[in-house]
Amino acid sequence: MAKDKGKSKEAPEGEAAEAFEGEEGAPAKKKLPVLFIAIGVAVALVLGGGGTAAFLIFGKKKPPEAHGEKKPEKKEEKKKEGKEGEGAKPVGIVKEGPDGVTFYTLPDITVNMQSPDNRPTYIKLKLTLELPNAELVEVLEPNMPRMQDMFQSFLRELRPEDMQGSQGNYQLRMEIQRRVNLIIAPAKVNAVLIEEMLIS
Repeated sequence: MAKDKGKSKEAPEGEAAEAFEGEEGAPAKKKLPVLFIAIGVAVALVLGGGGTAAFLIFGKKKPPEAHGEKKPEKKEEKKKEGKEGEGAKPVGIVKEGPDGVTFYTLPDITVNMQSPDNRPTYIKLKLTLELPNAELVEVLEPNMPRMQDMFQSFLRELRPEDMQGSQGNYQLRMEIQRRVNLIIAPAKVNAVLIEEMLIS
């Protein structure tokens, strides 16, 4: 009996051997290509992911210091932006006027004003400052955020009736000039010119 059991565990001979190969050999052959495909897909994913990671890590542009180049100083960049206007939006428009004066046109100012019936009312102003010389532009531009804040807070307090007629326009110009001169003191602007005023 022990011998029979030992024989049954060993590979069968003759027809039984062919039957044994036929039963278990065919599925083994079918599993082999599927296994190769699975391994191929896994390898492709690993290589693709590794290539993407390498590109993201090593493909980034290195800073100028890594190539031995010196980073330009901030002061030089500011001068280039201010004078040439490359890459920077100009703050205002500078024009030469008669008798050595310079005209500096500010960006348009739009403010929501008070109205007696609580209806939304807007004022749009285009102002030009008359400067005694072109050097004053270098004083005005760094103070532009202060001037914008001043325009917003001052004009919001006005009512449409305050600007009616020539007297209203004159008072508006004088008040803006006084406030600009306070911001840029001890420098002074000669006059404030209203090129456009629209209330809606």
